[in-house]
Amino acid sequence: MKIHILGVCGTFMGGIARIARELGHEVAGSDQGAYPPMSTQLEQSGVRLTDGYRAASLDPAPDLVVVGNALSRGNACIEYLLNEGLAYRSGPQWLAEQVLQDRWVLAVSGTHGKTTTASMLAWILEYAGHAPGFLIGGVPLNFNVTARLGSGRCFVVEADEYDTAFFDKRSKFIHYRPRTLVITNIEFDHADIFPDLDAIKRQFHHLIRIIPGQGLLIRAAPDTVIDEVLMMGLWTPVETFGTDRVQQWGFRDAAADFSAFDVMLEGHPVGRVTWGLLGQHNALNALAALAAARHAGVAPDVAIRALSNFAGVKRRLEQLAVLRGVSVYDDFAHHPTEIRATVSALRQRVGSSRIIAVFEPRSNSMRLGAHAESFADAFSEADLALFYCPPNLGWDLAENTRSLGSKRILLQDLDAVVARILALAQPADQVLIMSNGGFGGLHQKLLRALASGTPIIT
Repeated sequence: MKIHILGVCGTFMGGIARIARELGHEVAGSDQGAYPPMSTQLEQSGVRLTDGYRAASLDPAPDLVVVGNALSRGNACIEYLLNEGLAYRSGPQWLAEQVLQDRWVLAVSGTHGKTTTASMLAWILEYAGHAPGFLIGGVPLNFNVTARLGSGRCFVVEADEYDTAFFDKRSKFIHYRPRTLVITNIEFDHADIFPDLDAIKRQFHHLIRIIPGQGLLIRAAPDTVIDEVLMMGLWTPVETFGTDRVQQWGFRDAAADFSAFDVMLEGHPVGRVTWGLLGQHNALNALAALAAARHAGVAPDVAIRALSNFAGVKRRLEQLAVLRGVSVYDDFAHHPTEIRATVSALRQRVGSSRIIAVFEPRSNSMRLGAHAESFADAFSEADLALFYCPPNLGWDLAENTRSLGSKRILLQDLDAVVARILALAQPADQVLIMSNGGFGGLHQKLLRALASGTPIIT
């Protein structure tokens, strides 16, 4: 079958493309502004890419057009496929119909932690010999791809609450029909499609309605928002994880930076995780992954050994380089809760070393100002905070970061951001770059400048 994917360079749709290739389909795709790692992964998979959305890309007609949720009415390809009556599906619908029908689906949902938890879970299942398929919104370093078909029964999917397509406004995760569901947390996000938190809670309720009675719901606790969702209806057994010792899954005797901790199940130790990840948030992600893996048949001791070999996820507090004593990190954080957790995790690791946080407000919610009131506090543990101010930002970044005082620096040009970092950076500094996009190539510009010998303070 000849398949053309619109929005193919998004992590989800790129994963769909890779799985379609594994199934033997001929795959092409269109997108704008493709950048690694997805563009590289697609080329390596044999997917033919077209830059931009042109109706000519769909002529001659493919057997099926798979439409990403970034595409809307008015797009040339969308108007053409509708006018010509071409066959089309959303990515989640295609995945459900072509891949998930006969699989044990383990879905990881929540506002934060989905990518890392799903990556841990896929690796545990792989380590235990289950050969899982997966589709994840990031690159697990144990696999170095975002998706694969897998030969085993299990399929791990990062279950996003964002809408499905221009013609299907349900959350994507409704299509997956999981047997095992993880909810890491629920907060307000995606302000471009959800008017309030209640709308998000309603979508999670719809998801819970389709978990089998013989399935399992694994949830963070305490969490009052999850409580409110479950009060709408629950027909499935529940396991809890959290920092509170009354939860079924917990931890104790953790290192200060959570590079090691004992795993507790029903109040009893079942093993110790020792790994390269940082932060309490990742320890909680690990508990969720352990619980989900046990439901699929992996004993906790085996799963804990797997986590001790877990390499992490690309762009999740990923150290890119140490150049002339300056450590440079890349992180996908784009919500105040994520920013705070990432900065805190790095602080726990580096102690009194200076942290220079560099942030791009790029997500739709961030650009609309949905998190403006809680934004500045997320940087409280950083020593300096550099903010790139893009044009047409829907809120006053200067006013909403005034509380940071002299640690705050606002810049409107990417080259100026690089220059300011170089002017500020000292040996032993930690430069933490945070964006859910490419940040205009800032990472590589900075690394090249540091490597070239551009002066820094000594």
